[in-house]
Amino acid sequence: MNHRQKGVMEHAHGFGIFCSTMALTLMLTSAARAQVSGAISGTAADSSGAVLPGVNVIVRNLETGMIRAAVSDAVGRYSVLSLPVGRYEIRAQKDGFRTELRTGTTLVVGQEATIDLVLQLGEVRQQVTVTGEAPLVSATPTATAGLVGERQVKDLPLNGRSYDELLTLNPGVVNFTWEKTGGVGISNSTVGNMFSVAGNRPQQNLFLLNGVEFTGAAENNMQPGGTSQQLLGVDAVREFNLLSDTYGPQYGKRPGGQVTIVTQSGANDWHGTVFEFLRNSDFDARNFFDRASIPHFARNQFGGSLGGPVQKDKTFLFGNYE
Repeated sequence: MNHRQKGVMEHAHGFGIFCSTMALTLMLTSAARAQVSGAISGTAADSSGAVLPGVNVIVRNLETGMIRAAVSDAVGRYSVLSLPVGRYEIRAQKDGFRTELRTGTTLVVGQEATIDLVLQLGEVRQQVTVTGEAPLVSATPTATAGLVGERQVKDLPLNGRSYDELLTLNPGVVNFTWEKTGGVGISNSTVGNMFSVAGNRPQQNLFLLNGVEFTGAAENNMQPGGTSQQLLGVDAVREFNLLSDTYGPQYGKRPGGQVTIVTQSGANDWHGTVFEFLRNSDFDARNFFDRASIPHFARNQFGGSLGGPVQKDKTFLFGNYE
């Protein structure tokens, strides 16, 4: 074998490894997205209750314009999986029937909306619009799930503006950050908040950020967090869900709480915030243990966020600074 042939074989081998790695990465990414996405499913039928096969169901994200489609099967069932969280409209079409448009559906992390569609006889150009929030079904029915939505994340008061402090809204969660052991720089150290979920150690919790494992820098304590003990701030987080006790096979690795976090993203409309949160001793009341004066304290937290379209319905951006 000459040098040229050897070089070609090495390049081919390297290209094969690259393709295998990319394929594995895409497979893992798809599996990860399944943990943070939602789904819409249901049954299509006519006004008499008879199931309708072959109904074209089009699901559209009202925030980004993303469109997904499905066709009902022989028993009228349809399912659209791996949908990002957000607001949706569902359009059902079939020859000989009026188009039905369902609005008011909001998907949250890890849950499925059941939308049963009823088509009326008529022409396709006629449309029936139904507005109403769809019932949400947990994708992990045996789990104890605790969804903390966008309004709670943004509006509830937080000492430190770290969204993970809202984990204690769920039963069986204890924050014992100030009772942790281990100094900075050793294997048991962590600079983030620490939580016990259903009696498990903090090291047994798993944090997933948009489906990707999110850990700290310590060897044993993998609680994520910055040196300020804050985690992403609150303007960068859309919502999160805490699963405890038992959950589906798409979760695992650690027996503690499974914390699934979904970050904010851009949309077709520009949106953003500018803020400053101020805490200092001038606002404090003197308590029994204060002597001559109230101890000095000052904290200023400021920042902003901005998101919007780069190309409408296709490419978006979002940035956050805190």
